[in-house]
Amino acid sequence: MLAIIQAVGWPIWPLLLASVIALALIVERSFALRRSKVVPADLLGMVLTDLRLHGASPQMIERLTKHSPFGRVLAAGLRNVNSSREVMKESIEDSGRAVLHELERFLTTLGTIATISPLLGLFGTIVGMIEIFASQGVTGANPQQLSQGIAIALYTTGLGLIIAIPATIFWRHFRGLVDSFVIDMEQQAIELVEVVHGERQG
Repeated sequence: MLAIIQAVGWPIWPLLLASVIALALIVERSFALRRSKVVPADLLGMVLTDLRLHGASPQMIERLTKHSPFGRVLAAGLRNVNSSREVMKESIEDSGRAVLHELERFLTTLGTIATISPLLGLFGTIVGMIEIFASQGVTGANPQQLSQGIAIALYTTGLGLIIAIPATIFWRHFRGLVDSFVIDMEQQAIELVEVVHGERQG
């Protein structure tokens, strides 16, 4: 790897920086967007049981708020459990928008890296072509400058694609995960509202 960096020179540094940032974001989002952490499977059932036994106590709402993103959505609804169905739904929707914004954190950056990495590779290709043309002198080609131009052109193009392909895959994967989490939270939150207002048996 060090030999490649030395052969290519400065055009490779933006690509290396993009690769490090993309890897860090992929690892961070992989841990943050686990279903067990975002939408715990039995949380709604436990909330409904606790609600029937003890009501919407401040302690229960506080525990829910700290529990998970989905817990914050349910806690927002329970804070307005004595209000109308519409008020309860609005509070859930407001909290849901805040949670969605949190779940989408860093995804824009990852998508940007996936988009610009091939462009950075193309920029390196242009720099390499300039080096190749510059190697052509009146006395013939300069072999060292020619080989450096070819190295810049090929390595930067390849590295740009190597970064862009997995970044795009993970970006689409994370977007799909967030969408599925939002749908799941919406459905379960609606169930909570309907149970509270007597439209469904818990």
